[in-house]
Amino acid sequence: MTIFTSMQKFICTFFLLTSLFSNAFGQNFNLGGLISDGQRQPISGVVVSVSGSNKTVVTDRDGHFLIKSLDSGTTTIRFARLGYTAIEKTFNIHTDDLKVHVILVAEVRQLKEVTIEDGHTGQKNKTESLNIQTVDAAFIQRNLGGSLMKTLERLPGIKTIGIGSGQSKPLIRGLGFNRVVVVDKGVKHEGQQWGADHGLEIDQFAANQVELIKGAASFIYGSDAIAGAIAINPAPIPMVNSIGGSVDLIGKTNNNLFGSSVNLYARNKQWFLDSRFTYQDYGDYRVPTDEVYVYDYQVKLKDNFLRNTAGREIGTHLNLGYVNERFRSVFYLSNTISNSGFFANAHGLEPRNVDAGMHDASSRDILRPSQKVNHFKIINRSVLEDGNHRFEGELGYQRNLRKEFSDYVNHGYMPSVYPSFMTVPSDLEREFDKVVYSANLRDRITLGKHELSLGLNGEHQNNGINGYTFLVPAFNQYSIGSFVYDKYRLNDNILLHAALRYDHSRIKMFSYTDWFPSTITSGAVAREEYVVRSSDLKRQFNSVVWSVGANYNLDRFSLKANVGKSFRMPIAKELGANGVNYHYFSFEKGDPSLAPEQSYQADLSLEWKAEQWSILLSPFYNYFSNYIYLNPTSGHDTNYGAGNQIFQYAQSKVVRYGAELQFKIKFLKTLTAEALGEYLSAEQRSGDKAGYTLPFSPPASALFNLTWSPVLKNRPEGTYFSIDYRVTSPQNNIVPPEKKTPGYQLINLQAGTKIKFYNQSLMISLQAQNVLNTRYLNHTSFYRLIALPEMGRNIVLSVKIPFSSIKNKS
Repeated sequence: MTIFTSMQKFICTFFLLTSLFSNAFGQNFNLGGLISDGQRQPISGVVVSVSGSNKTVVTDRDGHFLIKSLDSGTTTIRFARLGYTAIEKTFNIHTDDLKVHVILVAEVRQLKEVTIEDGHTGQKNKTESLNIQTVDAAFIQRNLGGSLMKTLERLPGIKTIGIGSGQSKPLIRGLGFNRVVVVDKGVKHEGQQWGADHGLEIDQFAANQVELIKGAASFIYGSDAIAGAIAINPAPIPMVNSIGGSVDLIGKTNNNLFGSSVNLYARNKQWFLDSRFTYQDYGDYRVPTDEVYVYDYQVKLKDNFLRNTAGREIGTHLNLGYVNERFRSVFYLSNTISNSGFFANAHGLEPRNVDAGMHDASSRDILRPSQKVNHFKIINRSVLEDGNHRFEGELGYQRNLRKEFSDYVNHGYMPSVYPSFMTVPSDLEREFDKVVYSANLRDRITLGKHELSLGLNGEHQNNGINGYTFLVPAFNQYSIGSFVYDKYRLNDNILLHAALRYDHSRIKMFSYTDWFPSTITSGAVAREEYVVRSSDLKRQFNSVVWSVGANYNLDRFSLKANVGKSFRMPIAKELGANGVNYHYFSFEKGDPSLAPEQSYQADLSLEWKAEQWSILLSPFYNYFSNYIYLNPTSGHDTNYGAGNQIFQYAQSKVVRYGAELQFKIKFLKTLTAEALGEYLSAEQRSGDKAGYTLPFSPPASALFNLTWSPVLKNRPEGTYFSIDYRVTSPQNNIVPPEKKTPGYQLINLQAGTKIKFYNQSLMISLQAQNVLNTRYLNHTSFYRLIALPEMGRNIVLSVKIPFSSIKNKS
């Protein structure tokens, strides 16, 4: 009995001690925190790995990371990112979760000229199945074009539809307009994307980092991302207890542009304020020819200037935010105003009626035809971190007010003299007033090897019209979508992706009746009638899209593969257009029965990185079962357009395929070379234009670069001398009424350096664009239809003067 009692006590004591030791040594904890650089700016893409295990995470865009389920005791963590010195730190975790702040120091040998950060070196690209390239503010300053989209055109797969020297819109792999989503601070930028002459109201000086997603991204952004997306990110949040800013100065010789952008910011521990004001003024731009032909009319150009292409741009930005360890909320306010002219001989005016003397009197005045655009935007972005969850949300309001001015010219049955009873100004050709409300909500959840994202998006648009001409009806539109996206880390080398999304959209278009009577003939009877150009129409659309992909990463080799389905709902112009597009001298008619576009796409990315060189190949294949396009017919309108050809929106099957190639090699310590190439083939497989390509299909091209980055004494790093040689093939594969475009070669030069100025690094960049003043035609240009060559030689000088002060580094 005594032995039995003793045994019971022993067993109870044993289990009690086992339980205590299990609780003491078996409890799991979380380790998280922030990783920043020497300037206390967050670093994304840092690989954080636990020594002796396969646990690895990557910091997000705000520099945060979280490692879960660590055993109590001593743990060694390694922090590594290309361009920074890798470090290891040991932490003791015993009683509670641990939050840390780690600082990485930039390597001295970091290549300052690397511009496609995430395409070649970023860790983020290794965890995304889509083809993503990232450029930073340094790339933008070094390659400043007439607009942000023009600046990005240097990258393979990215082209623009140029509208003079100050406006342009993006093409991704040959697709543009409402097939490319532009995301500004997390919210879709909504303007009048459907027009070839409607540029994007984005201030490139306010863009700190731009992510370019090439390929279908509908599962993230919904409709309109069927070709890809361009995400514009603001500057990082200022350091604690800091005040500073910068002054950017820019000048261009071709159109005598001068401009400046001034940035001021300040922050205490939790609140910050960031502001920017941008102003640019430019004159008519010059082309390397003294005459052009507009529909067989000879147009003489005085001193090679394109009359009435001057403009002015003003951008105002104000950001106010609150930040702590777990929560941040930032309000972004911006107001972008532009006023620019259209080439007087190619916008709704017959070339022989243009008052050339008046337009040529000054190269800086803005006469009719012209456009004024005001884009006002308020966005709130908030992030809350709570354990395994990271909640992200955006709320947005924007108003895009666009006015097109032109002298009144009667067409068809319009009265010869503008009536006095009209309340619309006689020079207001068209007005579009779009108001958009947006809301996004996401929850990023980490569950073991899964990184799960749940999202909900909603948007409401109200678009009003005005003016004495009609093309697109007024409409209301709303859409709502939800998605689930999972990243599953199979092992250290393989990451799997799967996404599913559902969208519901409705559009309501309103009727429009001519303000003047037309003579309608029915048999032998003629009568006057106020023609209804657009009837009331309601349509709704539902769509399910999906995407699956995989990443395979080794030390030097990485492979990415993605297949998916995307969609795009038809827009108001495609459904209800019924009028003359004076920009193209065409009569356009919509089709109210159009179905949503459905697209299937496969993307592949193969990358190999060695010590002195790297290569990236990105082929893709794309199939549209019902691509929407503007089909030129054999008919001509005689009622409104004085005989203009009728273009009817239609749908057809389309196959597209192509690839981008990027190769970079370092010959010497200071000498690098780069080759960028792109190829695209598109063919319509059904409809009236079966066998033809698609409009605005860019030709194959290649860019070869040589850069010398000397290390100079008594001067900070950042000096470079660079030459670009671009070769573009002829585009003979066209769809009428497009014309074939001959090939061309261009040479551009760049140089830059940094100069110490009162303990600040003043940055100077110099470009010589089209050095040889080559006369060439850009196949995707707005003015290609009238064989108008692109801008001639242009010298661009930009200077960035930063200044900052830190009150208390602690």
